[in-house]
Amino acid sequence: MKRILITGATGFLGGHTVTEFSKHGYYVIATGRDQEKLAKLKPSANETIACTLSDLAKKHLEADVVVHIAALSTIWGSWADFYNANVLGTQQVIQFCQKNDIKKLVFISSPSIYSGRQHRLNIHESAYNPKNKLNNYIRSKIAAEKLVQAANNNNLHTVILRPRGIFGIGDTSIVPRLIKANNTIGLPLINNGQNQVDMTCVENVAHAIRLAVESKKANGHTYNITNGEPRPFKDITGTLFKEINQEPHYKRLSPNSLYTMATVLEHIYSLLRIPNEPAITRYTVCTLGYSQTLDISSARKDLGYAPIISLDAGLKKYADNYKKNN
Repeated sequence: MKRILITGATGFLGGHTVTEFSKHGYYVIATGRDQEKLAKLKPSANETIACTLSDLAKKHLEADVVVHIAALSTIWGSWADFYNANVLGTQQVIQFCQKNDIKKLVFISSPSIYSGRQHRLNIHESAYNPKNKLNNYIRSKIAAEKLVQAANNNNLHTVILRPRGIFGIGDTSIVPRLIKANNTIGLPLINNGQNQVDMTCVENVAHAIRLAVESKKANGHTYNITNGEPRPFKDITGTLFKEINQEPHYKRLSPNSLYTMATVLEHIYSLLRIPNEPAITRYTVCTLGYSQTLDISSARKDLGYAPIISLDAGLKKYADNYKKNN
């Protein structure tokens, strides 16, 4: 039985990944910082280890593959925080792999590295600016990817995945933010909501992670992961709010004015060292105001990846759970 160690197992994607590997007969070692949350992963997790990535780097454990999901994942924060969590943390995971003779490392990165103030369709994995500094999260993911790529050799095979717009039951970011906005200031509508958006059901991402572990063709490569169903922003939000029996409330905005406002706000927050996230950021404007769709042909070819749950089915599943619990 192949032994899989998963970092960030108590998070949204981490929990679904634990379930995915457990269902397919793997011996799962779940790691995270919160012992209570780790306990909830049993019996899907065969072992749970409460530790930081720094602690993990010092441990001697038997495993065949590491899936590194743990990260500071937010759109605002200091470079020091992102560096310590995402860059240094990834280096510590690599050290753990090298010390314990791990054969494969699958690193979960982010397609936010493609973000910019322009429409981009069918983006290939190589089409990003390595000097993108739209926010510190993006900077940290680019730096972490470089470490993972440099660590790839005959002793440790590495794979990088960039899943786009992950949502599903347990999501604490994308859909909850949309619902909160709809119930308060309104949904930002830029370019009449016709900007193309790629999203990915969390089950599909967990599925892709397992395929990356199992595929020898994946070794040393990077893959975009989405549902492969890009749609206009207004279509997606319209479907979501219809499913949860709410009326969408849109607020028409200008991308240029918003970007200027976001730039000023970010400057003020940085200057005054305000820790809270600004009401609007440049990254948010780029995400909501411009089309961004990813080319997933490499994942289909090398991993045999195909979504196992459609976008509509994923939205309905989320909505059913939301109505049940709210």
